[in-house]
Amino acid sequence: MRDLLPLLLLALSGFLAGGAYAMWKSSRLFAVTLATTAVLALVGGVLWWS
Repeated sequence: MRDLLPLLLLALSGFLAGGAYAMWKSSRLFAVTLATTAVLALVGGVLWWS
C-alpha cells in the first residue's frame, strides 16, 4: 500500500486538473479550487515518493 498511495495521488491530481480545465468557462472559482487541490495532490504524491 505504501508504494501505491503516491501513484493514486498522482492519478487524483490528473483527474482534478482535468476537472479544473473542464470547469474553467462555467465556474472559475470552482476551477481554481480544483486546480489548487490538484497541485496539492501532485506535490503530496511527489514528496511521498521521494
